[in-house]
Amino acid sequence: MKTTPPAFTRPRKSWGQNFLIDFNIQRKILDLAEIKRGEHVIEIGPGRGMLTRGLLERKAFVTAIEIDPHLVDRIRKEMPSVGPPDFELVLGDALRYPYETIQGPYKVVANLPYNLSTPVLFRLLEEYRQIKMMVLMLQREVAERLAADVGTKRYGALTVTVQYCADVRAAFEVPPSCFRPRPRVHSTVILLTPRSNGRMPVQDESFFLKVVKGAFAYRRKRVVNSLVESGFSKEAVLGSLEKIGLDPGRRGETFSLSEFLELAKEIGRLV
Repeated sequence: MKTTPPAFTRPRKSWGQNFLIDFNIQRKILDLAEIKRGEHVIEIGPGRGMLTRGLLERKAFVTAIEIDPHLVDRIRKEMPSVGPPDFELVLGDALRYPYETIQGPYKVVANLPYNLSTPVLFRLLEEYRQIKMMVLMLQREVAERLAADVGTKRYGALTVTVQYCADVRAAFEVPPSCFRPRPRVHSTVILLTPRSNGRMPVQDESFFLKVVKGAFAYRRKRVVNSLVESGFSKEAVLGSLEKIGLDPGRRGETFSLSEFLELAKEIGRLV
C-alpha cells in the first residue's frame, strides 16, 4: 500500500487542490497527531487518499469529507474493502458539515485547500470544545499569522481569535515538491490544541471577538480610535483602558490575548 501513491486525478483550481505525494510528510503528520486505535478523526479534503490510508493503517475511525465527486468515486474504487465502522466517506462541503452532531471528542487531520483554509478553520473552531487536537497543513503565511507573537507584523485579529480558542504551534514546513501539482507557495503543518478546559473564559464570546475585530479594523490607528470607528463608545473604551491600567495610545497589535480579554470584559460591563 505504501509503495506507490494513488493514481493521479486532475486537480481543480477552483477548489485549491494540491495532492500530497510524500510519504515521509504523511508519516510526520500522523506522528504529530498521535493517532490511537479507535479514535475518531475528521479528515477534510482527503483528495487522493494518502492521509486517509495512513489514518486507517493506524486503526483510526475516519470520517473524510470531500467536495469533489470524482475524487469520492476514485477513493471508493481504490479502497473497496474499507467501510463502516472504520471509514465514512462523505460527499459534501466542509464549511456546511454538521460538526455539532458528532458524538464525543474527536481529532481533525487535514491538508486544507489554500483558498478556503481560514473559513474552514473558523467553522471548526465553532466546535472547539469537542475537538481534542487539530493537525492542519496550511499555506506558510497563514500558519505564521496563527502562531504570531504579540507586536509582530503578522499578529492580528486572526491570531488573537484562534489563540483564544487553542494553543497554536507551528510544527514543520513542507516544500512545494511534496505535492502534485506543485503549489507556488510553501506550506506549514500546525498543531492546534483547543482550550476545552475553559482556561480563558469570557461571559460573552461574540462580544469579545467583536472587540478584537474592531481593535484591528484600522491597524495604523490607536486602539481607541479603531474601536470607536468600529461602533464602540469612546467613553466606554477610554474608561475601560483607564480602569485596567492600559495606555490608550497603544495600537491593537501591541495588546496580548489576556489584555484583550480584560478590555472586552470591562467594555462589556460599561455598555
